[in-house]
Amino acid sequence: MTNEKLNELLLPLVSDLGLEFVGLEFSPGHGGSRLRVFIDAPGQAVTIDDCERVSREISALLDVNDPIQGRYTLEVSSPGIDRPLFTIEHFRRFIGCEVKLNTSLPIDGRQRFQGEIRGVDGDRVQLIQDGREVAINHANVVKARLVPDYVALGIAPAPRKKQESGSRKRAPKHK
Repeated sequence: MTNEKLNELLLPLVSDLGLEFVGLEFSPGHGGSRLRVFIDAPGQAVTIDDCERVSREISALLDVNDPIQGRYTLEVSSPGIDRPLFTIEHFRRFIGCEVKLNTSLPIDGRQRFQGEIRGVDGDRVQLIQDGREVAINHANVVKARLVPDYVALGIAPAPRKKQESGSRKRAPKHK
């Protein structure tokens, strides 16, 4: 089953529970596949209870429809601070934020980009990469995540103190 079909199946269920269906990642594997579903709670934090409730409902729906062949693991979580971007609307919503993304086809010889989202024009995402604007067709985006601004979040690590030369402690010598 394709991600598109899984999206069509799961989006209404999550919406009916009063939550936002952000998107999903499906990773097929020989020993078992993994289905990761991202949800959000508009105006508040996603709770463990939200994830458990959605997980129960999705499990029941998947048991009835049986869209995934073989064994799989279902994970339901919030998008987190390195939020994945799945739709063109997600990119539009986070204009001005920094994003890291991979493309399926190279653009000017590269497939990995990181820069500020400058805008969205139709189905093209515009970002600044190395000081110049790059337009990327949304259909070419394989994976995209926001780059957390730890300073703005107030969780940046404290700067490391430089040690003065000669002040390092040495391990004792054994005789």
